[in-house]
Amino acid sequence: MQYKHIFGPVPSRRLGISLGVDLVTHKICSMDCVYCECGKTTRLTVERKEYVKFKDVIKELEHFWQHNNDPDYITFSGSGEPTLNSRLGDVIDYIKENKPQIKVAVLTNSTLLSDPAVRKELLKADLVIPSLDAVSKKAVERINRPNPAIEGHKIAAFIEAFAKEYTGKIWLEILVLPGFNDEKTEVLLLRNAIKKINPDRVQINTLDRPGTLSDIKPASGQQLEIIMNSLDFHAVEIIAKVDKKITTQTQRDDIKAAIVETIHRRPCTKQDLLQTLGVEKKVLDTCIDSLEQEKIIIGKTQGRGIFYQTLKASS
Repeated sequence: MQYKHIFGPVPSRRLGISLGVDLVTHKICSMDCVYCECGKTTRLTVERKEYVKFKDVIKELEHFWQHNNDPDYITFSGSGEPTLNSRLGDVIDYIKENKPQIKVAVLTNSTLLSDPAVRKELLKADLVIPSLDAVSKKAVERINRPNPAIEGHKIAAFIEAFAKEYTGKIWLEILVLPGFNDEKTEVLLLRNAIKKINPDRVQINTLDRPGTLSDIKPASGQQLEIIMNSLDFHAVEIIAKVDKKITTQTQRDDIKAAIVETIHRRPCTKQDLLQTLGVEKKVLDTCIDSLEQEKIIIGKTQGRGIFYQTLKASS
């Protein structure tokens, strides 16, 4: 079965093995962020409706569950803003009723947290990762370019209101772009907002792939360190890949770990891994060769080709 609304599962540094669920089609969102790797928003809206049918999502989830091991998380993210789908709460309910052992995470741009109905639906999730890239109206409009109906300077207050009701984990994500939200005054506003929200973690990120504007640049490791220290929060971490030398090594290590984590649960061909991990073939070949030489994985020829699995799983 070819899935249209679920993707992965993919190994995630933050969530372990994560199966993605996309409740909107490309590219429906309440923001048109300059850094979005999904591309420019083609439908900028705050209207909640069933953009992807509940029954279609459930059909794909049931098929996946019948043919695969359970992931660590089912994560709502993808082409746009998941809280725009009016059946989000129903999908979460279905997962919790049928697979209570799987944790549910929701990545959100936070714009719809002003809606009591959205907040109520998100209370059912185990983890919510809201974005807060800026606090001032000017900075929000420059970096996030929200729908005109959204009061950008109130987004921090929306998250704060949700945090007061929510009993699960909140990991607040801030994406830093030099020249957009790294000025001292903006960082101070973010620091004050974080103290009010009091999330379980603050995660600082920056541009990893080309955004919708060609001239934007990622923050350096040093810039992110300065901002991290300026936020003065007890649980803050940098999750971005920065600095060319560090990035290369980090990507290599992450890919090798991702291969091991994936095939330990389910033997895969190179083609399977290319589709699951989204890496270049040359990089994948190099990592597989290295893991074979290290005697961590082994390839076994079967009907559809060579399937790789960990030596521990094959013993």
